[in-house]
Amino acid sequence: MWNLNYLKFIDQGRLLSQGLCSNCIARLRQSGASHRGVLFVLSRDKSCATQIQPSSKPPWRVLFFGTDDFALQSLKRLHVSRDDTKAGVIRSLEVVTLSRDAPVRKYAEQHRLPLHHWPDVDFSAQFDVGVVVSFGCLIKENIINKMPYGILNVHPSLLPRWRGPAPIYHTILHGDSVTGVTVMQIRPKRYDVGPILQQELYEVPKNCTANELGATLAVVGSEMLMDTLKHLPERIANGKEQPKEGVSFAPKISSNIAWIIWEEHSCDYIDRLFRAIGLQIPLKTIWMGNTIKLLDFVGKCNMSFTAAPYLSSVPGSVHYQKESNTLLVRCKDGWVGFKAVNFRKRLLAADFFNGYLHQSVLKNSSSTNTCLFRSYKETNVPGGHDSNKLLRNNTSF
Repeated sequence: MWNLNYLKFIDQGRLLSQGLCSNCIARLRQSGASHRGVLFVLSRDKSCATQIQPSSKPPWRVLFFGTDDFALQSLKRLHVSRDDTKAGVIRSLEVVTLSRDAPVRKYAEQHRLPLHHWPDVDFSAQFDVGVVVSFGCLIKENIINKMPYGILNVHPSLLPRWRGPAPIYHTILHGDSVTGVTVMQIRPKRYDVGPILQQELYEVPKNCTANELGATLAVVGSEMLMDTLKHLPERIANGKEQPKEGVSFAPKISSNIAWIIWEEHSCDYIDRLFRAIGLQIPLKTIWMGNTIKLLDFVGKCNMSFTAAPYLSSVPGSVHYQKESNTLLVRCKDGWVGFKAVNFRKRLLAADFFNGYLHQSVLKNSSSTNTCLFRSYKETNVPGGHDSNKLLRNNTSF
């Protein structure tokens, strides 16, 4: 006969993770739930039973869902723990991933971990718990229900703030001083709404990039994941629903956000934008009807108008500062600098000035080395795109 304390835990854990109705639980208790060491748990929506091998404590049989470098850190920690028989947390580990080029897939192949290519998951093996990290696909309820402890998610934000696929980018873009990592249970049909099992604060370092923050939070998250797995029954039983207050969303970052609107974007915003996306998506502007990618951002720059009284305060005005080999561009509330651009090819600031800006200036004035970068909204968009739509995308953050 099954231990009633274990059945009590199953009631709590399943209700939290999958919403089983009270009638199903009552029938489970009344049946005694004993059959040759196998537990039968009734699904919320189906009258049939799912056969699950009982396990009330580690080591766990884990099915991991992930793709990118952030997910890879958790997979590595799980893999190392599988071989740590003394710790006794992971019994077996299998991997579900998407792209064949994904870091998670490459790692699984290198270390000969059993691998499934989504959505073709083979459930002939049985799992105690799933772990999903940076996976990007909603997992259906019938898959969640195949695991007694549901599926855990490592999410790099303090949920319910920044629900969605790009929490780290939005943390940097919006200038958050504090972030963190949340380990939660997933629920079907919606992202990032499940009960919180563990949550830790992390102070965002000044001037850090999204890549730097992501690398740190990946380590923090992997450690939290292992701690949660060590105490999984207790954590699930004490899971807390997310508050309704403080909800914000972190939609996927589009390349449209990289366009700078010099009249509206401040020095601080451009700095945050570069640190959020600049290493993946170069910031962009328009010069003489051409797209210019702005590279090697150096931040806010001081401009001496006494030394150059002819300089315009019009947003988009450009000045080449020879002593620092920097292109200075006027934005809403000051000047920002770039050491290089991409115009047909990568060019240092001096090369762009000598090869293009200088020639343009000579045609209009012999007394200044300034010209104008234009915002997307002020010109026809290359490629026939809707410039008004792009402007809305830019100003929605």
